[in-house]
Amino acid sequence: MPANLTPPKTARSVSPLLRLARFVLPYKGRLAAAGSALIVAAASVLALGQGLKHVIDSGFASGDPNLLNTALAGVLAVAVVLSGATYARFYLMMSTAERVIADLRSTVFEHIIGLSSDFFGATRTGEIISRLTNDTTQLQMVIGFGFSMFLRNLLMMVGAVVLLFVTSPKLAALVLLGVPATLIPIFLLGRRVRGLSRANQDRVADVSAHVDEAIHEILTVQAYVHEAEERAHFNRRVESACEVGVARVRQKAGLIALVMLIAFSAIAVILWIGGHDVLAGKITAGELSAFVFYASIVASGAGTVSEVWGEIQRAAGACERLMEILDTSASVQAPATPVRFPDRVRGRVSFEGVQFSYPSRPEQPALSDFDLEIEPGEHIALVGPSGAGKSTVMGLLLRFHDPQFGRVCIDGVDIRRCDPADVRRRIALVPQDPVIFATSVLENVRYGRPQATQAEVVRALRAAHAEEFVERLPEGLRTELGERGARLSGGQRQRLSIARALLADREILLLDEATSALDSVSERLVQDALVNLVRGRTSLTIAHRLSTVQDADRIVVLDHGRIHAIGRHEALMQAGGLYAHLAELQFPPAPSAGSTYGSTPGGTKVGV
Repeated sequence: MPANLTPPKTARSVSPLLRLARFVLPYKGRLAAAGSALIVAAASVLALGQGLKHVIDSGFASGDPNLLNTALAGVLAVAVVLSGATYARFYLMMSTAERVIADLRSTVFEHIIGLSSDFFGATRTGEIISRLTNDTTQLQMVIGFGFSMFLRNLLMMVGAVVLLFVTSPKLAALVLLGVPATLIPIFLLGRRVRGLSRANQDRVADVSAHVDEAIHEILTVQAYVHEAEERAHFNRRVESACEVGVARVRQKAGLIALVMLIAFSAIAVILWIGGHDVLAGKITAGELSAFVFYASIVASGAGTVSEVWGEIQRAAGACERLMEILDTSASVQAPATPVRFPDRVRGRVSFEGVQFSYPSRPEQPALSDFDLEIEPGEHIALVGPSGAGKSTVMGLLLRFHDPQFGRVCIDGVDIRRCDPADVRRRIALVPQDPVIFATSVLENVRYGRPQATQAEVVRALRAAHAEEFVERLPEGLRTELGERGARLSGGQRQRLSIARALLADREILLLDEATSALDSVSERLVQDALVNLVRGRTSLTIAHRLSTVQDADRIVVLDHGRIHAIGRHEALMQAGGLYAHLAELQFPPAPSAGSTYGSTPGGTKVGV
């Protein structure tokens, strides 16, 4: 996990929640209506206390059935108003919370997919998913339910205290003596609850990250019979999350229990003193009943407030984690006034004195003094041992990174002066491991040009030699391909990837050896499709197998981030050096007549 997502020290307040204001303010009208309903509901509860007083003093004590009926009818009317106001408050707050959280999730996700590759290289996927799901769910409950319950009970407590003084100032003074005793544990234990809540959320994120990784790589897990170890790793993370969660619950339970003990002990004292006042004729039985009713509101309200306060503090931790993502900025930014490319570029690519090191390895240059001119329509192959800098060349051209020195240009324009999105709209990518999304064939091919017609998709599939197998799928173009294209073979996935690039129709093409992991039949089909794809486009191919790039216009041999040699296959073989050495590894001499074993077709593959 990168430094910018490292959990900070626990906040001492709920101030992180203030940053939600920009998501809440658009719904201020609904919140105002919910606030009005909350006030009506609180007033109705307080009115029930006066109704109770009249039922006892004017109903039971008077012996008049009509007065009793009137008092009870009044209580029933207040209950009807209370239920209606409660419905309005609950609906308005919960529905607003749904809308606010939807906006928040959209904003966070939009920000995430705009971050640079450095962020994703150092951040676990499960950590991001946890923040988008678990943390936003925590906020949703607090916004929709917690805040309104907190305000409702706080408002009723204030109103109840006022009515306590109206009913009996002496007894009310005794109640107020217990308020500090109630608030002290709320603030002292509440801080511990907040810290444990943040730790609990971090441990849950660890669980999500482990699940994501294990399921993503399930074939490797099973192939190496690593299930038992994975279960053990997962159980350790679950236990860690459980232990922190139990500690949080223990602190929270203790806080609620202590508050309730203090509150209801105060009520017991009040009943004892108040009972003697009734016997002495200082107050009526109805007034004592109303007083106990209001004191109960204060006591239960204090318990609810302490409970909800813990949830609010937990939500503050969740909000803090989400805001950390929103505060993370992309290392590659569009300039304030970007240069715009024309509708079609010629496709001339140049690297001028480029020097680049990855942020995680600043002392180790990935490219040094890299100069390369590529003419429009030229087919360039990049070869070299693992770590030579081949993938870095493509990453810089896609503006996933910016060089520390030098320039990368398209048609003479330094791409740092352009919006990264505008640069990438000129480039089609066919990766070594084709990316297939869990949607239909049609939507997968249309990924690079969503507005394309179905007829255009079919033409792209035909050019990629993919039409035949697509027609055999159960629902043709509408067939759902499953997660990561699980319903297709490697060659079929690669041909769909090529069809996507064909349909995108971009002037520059990047190929990360699209046939290196295929069988001979699939390789031939993919190679034929690549011929259609490369035609008329500037193309750069990362070559893992030299046999696939012998017809390239130029082969660029890289070693330790520098250009070792440039030329065609025949010239490089005659010159000897690194390229000839790599070729010898891949194309060993034919075995002698007496040899028992023949060479493996394709030979040894050079690393990325």
